[in-house]
Amino acid sequence: MAGGNERSTKALNEVWKRAENSLCADCGKPDPDWASSTLGVFICLSCSGIHRNIPSISKVKSLRMDYWDDAQVQFLAKHGNAVTKAIYEAHIPIYYYQPTYNDCQVLREQWIRAKYERKEFTEPGKQLPCSDGVKEGILWKRGRDNGQFLPRKFLLSEREGCLKYFTKQDAKEPKINVKIDVINATFQPEKIGNPNGLQITYLKDNKTRNIFVYHESGKEVVDWFNAIRSVQFHYLKVAFPIASDNEIKNRLTRNFLKEGYMEKTGPKQREAFKKRWFTLDHRRLMYFKDPLDAFAKGEVFVGSGENGYSVQKGLPSGTQGNFSWHYGITIVTPDREYLFTCETETDQLEWIRAFTSVINQAMTPQEYASKCLDAVSFPS
Repeated sequence: MAGGNERSTKALNEVWKRAENSLCADCGKPDPDWASSTLGVFICLSCSGIHRNIPSISKVKSLRMDYWDDAQVQFLAKHGNAVTKAIYEAHIPIYYYQPTYNDCQVLREQWIRAKYERKEFTEPGKQLPCSDGVKEGILWKRGRDNGQFLPRKFLLSEREGCLKYFTKQDAKEPKINVKIDVINATFQPEKIGNPNGLQITYLKDNKTRNIFVYHESGKEVVDWFNAIRSVQFHYLKVAFPIASDNEIKNRLTRNFLKEGYMEKTGPKQREAFKKRWFTLDHRRLMYFKDPLDAFAKGEVFVGSGENGYSVQKGLPSGTQGNFSWHYGITIVTPDREYLFTCETETDQLEWIRAFTSVINQAMTPQEYASKCLDAVSFPS
């Protein structure tokens, strides 16, 4: 720690070592080594970069390398993460997504700005841009066939319990009209190629349909994301009146457990392995020829261990299909085995870890009802 007298350094270390300051105040990353001298919070390096972009609100300094004078140390001691959170996070709606250090930049930046710059959670009952029960606006949507992003009007309605989009501003009938309870939304900046890229998925005829959108404004796209969560929350509160708020919160939008390329073979296990993009969305394992495909080419239900599902490292001996990647995975179901290969051992272990996390969970009644998906085999 550069500069400063021994007393000040000791006092800073004592505040820094408090249990409340052991995680980043904004994203929860362990061992934060930066702090805001104007807000009094301890934050990680990544979040400190976001704070630097709002200098009128937050002045950040390194706890290891920068000089902290006595007044600044006393300010940190008086505040810290617990006190500051009690002010700026006092009234966060249950549906509002609070990002972690694993989330993308736009989610973390807008979370930080919402707290400290816009002070959206300091007052009870404050009307947020995502809490009106209706949201209408333009999002740039990727065309299903041509891959071009074009402006489309979207309408989200709590009263109707649906999300619609229109191909033209003055169109009377929507191109799609999707019930809110079958929608998922997850940020996909790398896949979409835009820092504000959002993937909206929904079930159509028990198959997953993907829509890829973005907005030039990070605030606007995050408002859309939280508006979807808000409408979902209130819809599910009515549909499941005895469920707790936390139970309903856990049924809102979710990130995919794992995505990436693997090779696969067909049901006869003698066909050549083909490289495909896979998405594991809880118990639905889907594959696509291209990461931005609108529909999966195939999907399989991944059940629980107590129902005869398991994941094994490697391929069965005597596997005949030709494959170029050599880190195999076998998914065992009551009906058949599914064979995959990964490019690296790291990929293999990450996929096995993701499959294991699903298989180790007991199935819900709703998941039993959808178990028929397990009969869907992977075509080529």
